[in-house]
Amino acid sequence: MSRAGARVGVGTRFRYDGETVEVVEMVPTTAGNEVALKDGRGRMLRLSLKELLFSDRAVIIPDGPGPAADDLEEIASVVLAQLGEAERRKLLDRAEHVREVLTGYRSGTSELARDGEPRPEYSPALSAEARYATKAAELGVGLRTLKRWVAEFREHGEAGLAPKRGFARKAQVGVDGRWAETALEVMIEHSGESKPSRTMVIERTRARVIARFGPDAVSQPSRATAFRILEDLERRHPLFRLGAKRNRDIADRPDGVYGKLRPTRPGEYLLMDSTRLDVFAFDPMTLRWVQAELSVSMDWYTRCITGIRLTPVSTKAVDVSAVLYQSFRPWPAGRDWPRHAVWPEHGIPWTVLVDVDATEGPGLASPPLVPETLVVDHGKVYVSEHLTSVCRRMGISIQPARLRTGRDKGPVERFFRTLREDLLQALPGYKGPDIHSRGESPEDDAFFFLDELESIIREWTAVVYHSRPHSGLGDPGLPGLRMSPAKMFEHGMARAGYIEVPRDPDLAFEFLETRWRTIQHYGVEIDRRRYNGPALNDYRNVKSPYSGRTKKGWPFQVDPDDITRIYFRDPNSRSWHTLLWEHAPSMDMPLSEDALAFARKLAGSKYRYPDDRLAVADLLERWNLGLGTTRAERRMALRLARDQAAIALPETEATAVISLPSVRKALGHEADVAEPERPEPMEVGDDDEADEIDTVELGAGGPDDDFYVDALEDV
Repeated sequence: MSRAGARVGVGTRFRYDGETVEVVEMVPTTAGNEVALKDGRGRMLRLSLKELLFSDRAVIIPDGPGPAADDLEEIASVVLAQLGEAERRKLLDRAEHVREVLTGYRSGTSELARDGEPRPEYSPALSAEARYATKAAELGVGLRTLKRWVAEFREHGEAGLAPKRGFARKAQVGVDGRWAETALEVMIEHSGESKPSRTMVIERTRARVIARFGPDAVSQPSRATAFRILEDLERRHPLFRLGAKRNRDIADRPDGVYGKLRPTRPGEYLLMDSTRLDVFAFDPMTLRWVQAELSVSMDWYTRCITGIRLTPVSTKAVDVSAVLYQSFRPWPAGRDWPRHAVWPEHGIPWTVLVDVDATEGPGLASPPLVPETLVVDHGKVYVSEHLTSVCRRMGISIQPARLRTGRDKGPVERFFRTLREDLLQALPGYKGPDIHSRGESPEDDAFFFLDELESIIREWTAVVYHSRPHSGLGDPGLPGLRMSPAKMFEHGMARAGYIEVPRDPDLAFEFLETRWRTIQHYGVEIDRRRYNGPALNDYRNVKSPYSGRTKKGWPFQVDPDDITRIYFRDPNSRSWHTLLWEHAPSMDMPLSEDALAFARKLAGSKYRYPDDRLAVADLLERWNLGLGTTRAERRMALRLARDQAAIALPETEATAVISLPSVRKALGHEADVAEPERPEPMEVGDDDEADEIDTVELGAGGPDDDFYVDALEDV
């Protein structure tokens, strides 16, 4: 399987300033780790590991196959988007046949087995050749064709199968066993329903026995005996004693023996999950409370949190992609964080360094990891077609947890509980884990904005959680030793002997959504928005080389949370370029698709001939005055207020030019010319309710007014 990362150690080769060099020694120094390099002529060169990994002068030469931005293979979303509906159904059906050949199940797992699976001719006990021959005869294709499908599926997932263009217990003595089995059948039928009484189950069992076997074929037990039978059956299928939710969890347990994943090194298993936070936050537009969802990724071996994202109301697919990408490229650490909470940029723990104070750079908020296997649940945002195909291309396996089985992601579920008990319940606005634990009016105490709440969670995770001994972490050779997640990372690095680093930063573009459009003389038009840039000069009014359903279009990557720019991959140079929206220079913040759609609707009801520039200006004025009154406006306003995109995309030529002080000054952004040394990332959520704000009382009359002081007094 291809990998998205490459090992760095003795023997690793790089291309440095056009020459091929090889690492012959890794040397720790007082200024940070260094490496000794040797070129083809025997000359030696000594560089810092940081420069070797992050400098534009050095390029790693991978030791095996893997995805890269300059390869000729199209990304999964581009391949799948070219298929029509009939072709897509055919591809999914073919994938089911391939999974049945490999595992015996159309779904690929026994946990989601269909009726009659596995079929005898595809039993896992049979040899692979026998199953191949049976499936080839069933589909009417050659054996070589079938084996080619299997190889493509193993390498690329569903995208590899696309057309090539350009997964009875015995009853008690004296009681007829048929009556007990019928009673158990009735009990099982009530697993997903509200809890019934024992009397109702007995009456339904008697009626079903008479209807099935006849009035005198099966002797009916007395009421007392029937109650004893149900008590015995309760051990096999709980229904009466426990709560309805607990009974459903027990009923969903898989039959037979099942084990537990046991990670052996950092990055082997990455757990991802989302949860509704048990604390309220503030909507900065209405100063009303809002609920939020927290999405995290956790390295199973070390229990280190590698990605955090707080979203308003619900989690989107772009939010899940952002959390996953943070494992590759972590966020920078806070300015005032203590040294033990900051991770070096190269991923090697501080204790390996001789002089930690001499290390340059701001550091990271979490350790960088390239995951090998992703463990997720069956939520739509986690099992989407795009995300699974991207993970397959990057060599990241996906292992879905069993349906409604929280123990499969036990460590991350336990983290949510630790977060609630150690941090959230100490914050104002805490509402408890359920309705029975809720206070009288917890929303009256909330005053943290969503971006502030995320910063608090991120800092608590780095400063407290990563540094505190964990009862679930330890070395089997030293059973009395308890280590923190940070110490466990050091232990895992020493045990594995190497680190994984991202092989190409441009892989971040593959996490975005693909849109297909033609390239005209004026640029590209997406939803009545025109984008342009010098990267399109060679392809204006040129026929697209892609075929299929999108044969007339070119692929563009779009971030729905920031439509001020899109990204285009040059088919010749295989490099990425940024295309700016024609109205982007007049804006100093991201703009989401929902916000622009609402702005157009608002302007259409107010003006006879509105355009996008007028619509956006009117919308910003409406929100700045606090006149947005609907839930949809609250959600869009908060997503519009984000200062940092969900995914930190690599810089391209267009973004580098637009960020120059002289260019920003020419565009009227003089206030943004003086950039702070290390801007803190911020992202804001949205609200569920609406509230009008008196701008006069809030002190919005001048730029020197203290907005929040007056606002809180008004509340």
